Amino acid sequence: PAADATFLSMSSSSRASAVAASAASRPKRTLRDRSGEEAVSLLRDIVQAAYDAGPRAAPSRTLQAYVAISRTLQDFVPRPGREAEEFSSPVALRKLFERLGATYVKLGQFVASSPSLFPEEYVREFQKCLDSTEPLRWNVIQSIIEKELGPIADNFSFIDRTPLASASIAQVHAAKLRTGEEVVIKVQKPQIDELLKADLNFIYIASRVLEFLQPDFERTSLSAVAGDVKSSMLEELDFEKEASNIEEFRDFLREQGLRGSVTAPRVYSEQTTRKVLTMERLRGVSMVDAESIKGITNDPESLIVTALNTWTSSVMNMPWFHADVHSGNLLVLEDGRVGFIDFGMVGRVGEKTFNAVSELSSAMALSDYEGMAKALLNMGATDDDVDVQKFGRDIEQVMVDMAKVSPDVAAVGISNDGTVQAAISFDEEDVTNMLLKIVAVTEDNGLKLPREFGLLVKQSLYFDRYLKILAPGLDVASDSRMIALGSGEKVEVIV
Repeated sequence: PAADATFLSMSSSSRASAVAASAASRPKRTLRDRSGEEAVSLLRDIVQAAYDAGPRAAPSRTLQAYVAISRTLQDFVPRPGREAEEFSSPVALRKLFERLGATYVKLGQFVASSPSLFPEEYVREFQKCLDSTEPLRWNVIQSIIEKELGPIADNFSFIDRTPLASASIAQVHAAKLRTGEEVVIKVQKPQIDELLKADLNFIYIASRVLEFLQPDFERTSLSAVAGDVKSSMLEELDFEKEASNIEEFRDFLREQGLRGSVTAPRVYSEQTTRKVLTMERLRGVSMVDAESIKGITNDPESLIVTALNTWTSSVMNMPWFHADVHSGNLLVLEDGRVGFIDFGMVGRVGEKTFNAVSELSSAMALSDYEGMAKALLNMGATDDDVDVQKFGRDIEQVMVDMAKVSPDVAAVGISNDGTVQAAISFDEEDVTNMLLKIVAVTEDNGLKLPREFGLLVKQSLYFDRYLKILAPGLDVASDSRMIALGSGEKVEVIV
């Protein structure tokens, strides 16, 4: 039942899917069919991309690419005293992406979160794409902060020189404002904006050229996908945009009357720019840390119900939704509130898909799997007649499989009174596996769903796992406290 209810969240009709649907109905084209206007459009895009990248980008990235490719190839070549790895295209590409740095690490994460666009073996491998880097020296971070905000002493009474985290795009430090508030500072790494623009423009232009030379590639929406990758990644570079997302979510919580039970970090706008984001520091534990949560509240079930209702309502009532609610970004705070953090990745739901989601919600509440199939057809792109009855049976099997997935229980020690202490968790791979099953079922039935489908369902699967850990006996489908997508209900604060 938890799986049924949390599978409610579907996606918007993305530009890529729209292009795919229209391209699929056209006869095959060749290069000779290209018009002069199309050639001019391509040249214009190439010139604009070169201008955006800047004169220094190409030579430096060419050298870095040569080094990264050489090292990756060496992993699969035998050397004295060491056997070569067995060659695998997904593994080789994942290693290459990690060595190429920020842009390609982010691109790898895009692949991992987009099973509706990429082959299963690549989605699985790119789950391993690590976004952690060696931290930059403090003097580098200090110079960026002071360039963006002015002298540190004018803004902060203390900054911990040891970072809390260091990823491809930014480094995070704990600090304290002069007025006494504890904060975290997210600092964008130097030249990362130039690097991403150069790389993303290259990827986009390469896809445009391929489509121009082989028009039939337009059926794959290659340049549309590349354009979506480019826009979403460049948006992550604008910390003022992320700050705006956080403030919008806080406004939503206030309008829903949820500020006493759910929160997001306060943004300190005077200490925030496009490259530096200063936020309230939220102290709490992960949503999968069941033992620690029991020390905060004696009713973890109500807590996860409130968290899920809040996210569901945000999908219905906001222009975007939090698209990365893994256990590191959804916290139980020391005061018992739920804390949503990291609003760099968001998704959007269009009107067409929202209507389909409402239909899906109604069908799911009735366990009407054929109705669910029809709802999915209303949001996807297909060039074939779909056997709705077979599609419904396939969906039913996936839902049955989802209900069978249980969290892992591991003994972690024995207390003084002799009782066994256990930790409850779930494997990130479980979420990916279920998501891949859902995508496989839709594609096997001739349906192509947009990327936001994968983003939304993945968040739903995260919540499904949290429910199994914190409220294993809860029947979400029939529980009167739960909100169904498309219902228009206001979030009920569970106390």
